[in-house]
Amino acid sequence: MEQNTGVITVTRDVEAPDQAVWDVLADGWSYATWVVGASRVREVDDSWPRPHAQIHHSIGIWPLLIDDTTEVERSVEPSQLVLTARGWPAGEARVTISIVARDGGGCTVTIEEDASSGPGTLIPKPVRQLAIGPRNVEALKRLAFLAEGRHRNEERPPT
Repeated sequence: MEQNTGVITVTRDVEAPDQAVWDVLADGWSYATWVVGASRVREVDDSWPRPHAQIHHSIGIWPLLIDDTTEVERSVEPSQLVLTARGWPAGEARVTISIVARDGGGCTVTIEEDASSGPGTLIPKPVRQLAIGPRNVEALKRLAFLAEGRHRNEERPPT
């Protein structure tokens, strides 16, 4: 983890092409599988992951679930996805996921996140980043497992 302007940047090498990672991100129904804290996906806009498209998700654990949305701010296939993740009453966060292909195969994925509005912004940035950083380490681990697993399955010849 690196810290840049007070926001922790989490980086992970993925043993799958950048398009494989993008394909997981573009599958809105997989959101709750790799996003730590998201417990289920209720609906995905048909236009996901184009700008303004939303995933309607729930956060928390049953029976204490909060229904909210995540919206695409910017989408550049297969290299960048910028999201506004909502979880009111805590507020909103801006999440930037970048994917860079590596020479020789695979890619490097980075994620930066910080509170952007609501009560979460009242927590001092260094304190909130202490929670966000480790959460995003786990999120990238899950994202990598999904992309690598899907990629391996695509490479296997049919039986």
